[in-house]
Amino acid sequence: MVSNQPLFTPYRMGNLDLPNRIVMAPLTRMRAQSHDCEQRASAGLIITEATETSPEGLGWADTPGLWTKEQVRGWRLVTDAVHAPDGRIFAQLRHTGRILPPERLGGAQPVSASKVDPGQISVTPAGRKPTVVPRALTKQEIQVTVRDLAPAARNAIEAGSDGAQILANDLYLISQFLNAATDLRKDEYGGNLANRSRFLFEVIDSVLGEVNAQRVGVKIRPIYEGVAFRANNETLPVTEYAIPKLSTYNLSHLLLVGNTTDFSGTPLEMLAGDGMFQHFRPLYKGTLIANVKMDRERGNRLIAEGLADLVAFGRPYSANPDLVQRFAESAPLAEVAGTPSTFRGPTAIPITQPINHPNTTPGAEHAKDNPPTEQGDRSRSLRHSLQSTRLRNSRTLLVAEVHSTQRAYCTGTRMTVRSGPFDARYAAL
Repeated sequence: MVSNQPLFTPYRMGNLDLPNRIVMAPLTRMRAQSHDCEQRASAGLIITEATETSPEGLGWADTPGLWTKEQVRGWRLVTDAVHAPDGRIFAQLRHTGRILPPERLGGAQPVSASKVDPGQISVTPAGRKPTVVPRALTKQEIQVTVRDLAPAARNAIEAGSDGAQILANDLYLISQFLNAATDLRKDEYGGNLANRSRFLFEVIDSVLGEVNAQRVGVKIRPIYEGVAFRANNETLPVTEYAIPKLSTYNLSHLLLVGNTTDFSGTPLEMLAGDGMFQHFRPLYKGTLIANVKMDRERGNRLIAEGLADLVAFGRPYSANPDLVQRFAESAPLAEVAGTPSTFRGPTAIPITQPINHPNTTPGAEHAKDNPPTEQGDRSRSLRHSLQSTRLRNSRTLLVAEVHSTQRAYCTGTRMTVRSGPFDARYAAL
């Protein structure tokens, strides 16, 4: 695809040669499908939706995992679909920490850096529920959690991913350590900038023990999301501490997320708009991916100005699987409407159907790196979805994770996978 736009110049990222600088951003779509990813394989890089690293960290309903061999086999079907047309794919890994609802743990408290309720929302099979006060991880449990992420990264590579991205921002466990308002510890994991960053770098060191640094990336940003994640005087300094140190690891990339909320009147006001990239570009010497509120014009400009090497698109990709071609031809884009499970492109197929659950909790709609309409609501069972959706391509492969209390009746099921409290069913329809 020939174009003289900066987005279409080839780029070497780590050990990968990318044909263009367009990245499919890691939205939590709650529908990890080979069909979805294959449609978008013309991107320079696809980063999967957040993928859980252990049952103890699985805080969102209907999100995929990478801690069992069965899940690895399921993901292999997705990565093969992406690689067939010469695409490239990274798996994003996360532990949700205190966002995890107690029912996932048989009524036990979720874990975090400290006993602080983040005041956010957990997305459960029964709908949206307020978070609760977690218990603080012991030092021994911290080490177990650190070790959990390394096998997940290894599993991502075994499953055929070209690399793994560590999710170190948003409302989840790593950022719960970075945030001075949610990390009140008095030991070596709390207090000063180095201590609050310790968990992040122990995770990275652990992952790099299993996977080459050139195949590992990190997603990070200073955030302002409300309640316990309001920006404070430590929010910017801890990110300014972490990002230059990340440069020393020779990682595949750093995905830097712009502001998704209004920074006006906060300690992050200077980072609004392009300010995020203007501020941190000089602090990170490796490949920098810019994300959030991107369009073709802004992406081309950020690359031309040297503020980013690659640009990640989330909402535009949801409704435009042919985004690369549309950008090359400067063609209009299809509009995004609905929730992640109902986003449509020319041939996009949903796994689930949403049920609306009103939510008025401050900050809850920003649990991800994109606007509220991309949060997704509670989903009906896979059975209902498959029955109500016309699937015309008999070779389409759907990959979904379904709560064990739900039942999926799928024609031509190839594999039924039990992974902890969830059934992961890989159905060829």
